Amino acid sequence: MTTKPILVLGGTGKTGRRVARGLTELGIPARAASRSATGGQRFDWNDDTTWAPALDGVSGVYVVQFDGGPAGLTRAFAERAVDAGAERLVLLSARGVDTPGYYGEDTAASEGFLDSEAAVRDSGVAWTVLRPGWFAQNFDEGFFNDSVLAGEVRLPAGDGAASWIDVEDIADVAVAALTGDGHAGRTYELSGPAPVTMAEALGLIEQATGRKARYTPLTAAEFVAELVADGVPKAEAELWTAALHPVERGFEQKVSDGVREALGREARSFAEFVTSAAAQGAWTKGPA
Repeated sequence: MTTKPILVLGGTGKTGRRVARGLTELGIPARAASRSATGGQRFDWNDDTTWAPALDGVSGVYVVQFDGGPAGLTRAFAERAVDAGAERLVLLSARGVDTPGYYGEDTAASEGFLDSEAAVRDSGVAWTVLRPGWFAQNFDEGFFNDSVLAGEVRLPAGDGAASWIDVEDIADVAVAALTGDGHAGRTYELSGPAPVTMAEALGLIEQATGRKARYTPLTAAEFVAELVADGVPKAEAELWTAALHPVERGFEQKVSDGVREALGREARSFAEFVTSAAAQGAWTKGPA
């Protein structure tokens, strides 16, 4: 096991901060990097002068790509990481990126992830690709949270279900791949153990907290119009619509075995996520 630092990109994000915590708990120095560098290492995908200081002396990197960045950016970074001595690259990708039509007519996101996957696979060092589905944590610290607190979640997801993946599981797999044996050259598709609809997810939150929120399905056009009216750029609203397309079409119901393959245990259920999040004070703000 390495005692050299491991660079964690997106070190203040949902997965990155948990990866950094997991490494620290193993006694491995975690260099949590972000553009703001609050309490950590500054790293900006758009400023390659920040790359070398972040990579100095590291043994591995947890790579969270720059969404919407130019083609080849992850490849350029991976080459710099290898030149700096990194021996392992673990990439956060996404489920379905290699399936045509998974995200509807939008192909930009899939193309970006596939470009990044090719970059780490071609790096010449040990690599692992993580392909998670939708994060359970979108309900308590992500895109859905404000709507849950407001009492209504309005999405173009139809009656579709998702096998929501607990971000703690993603982080555990990433830490294992960065520090343990048997993960090199693997692509892990990650999901929770069972599909859960939006209405069922909100019902579980209500059972745990008493907070009621209803789910209202929208058309894609209605959803984009509402986000734009709230000040969200249309391009960003359309990206969220594309991301929700596999939920609406039922693609995200699939249960994947990546957590068990990587860790030898079952993935946490959505109910377990809700119980843990509620115990930590999630969904306590706003009207009940």
